[in-house]
Amino acid sequence: MNIIVWILFGAIAGWIASIIMGRNAQMGAIANIIVGIVGAILGGFITGAFGSAGVTGFNLYSMVVAVLGAVVLLFVAGLFRRA
Repeated sequence: MNIIVWILFGAIAGWIASIIMGRNAQMGAIANIIVGIVGAILGGFITGAFGSAGVTGFNLYSMVVAVLGAVVLLFVAGLFRRA
C-alpha cells in the first residue's frame, strides 16, 4: 500500500510542478510520477538543509515540499536541455 501512496503522491506533485513550469503538455503520466517522486526526495533535502522537516507523510506540507523539489528539478533539467 505504501508504494501506491508514493505513486499517487508523485503523480499529483509532478502534475502541479509541470503546470507551474509550463510543461504540462510535454509530460505524460509516467513522467509526472517520476518527477514528483524525485522532487519529493529533492525537496526533502532542500528543506532539511534549512533545518525543517522534509516529506512527513501524505499531508499539505509534504505536498508543498514535493512540488518545490519537482519545480527545482524541472528548472535544472531545463537548463541542461537548453545548453
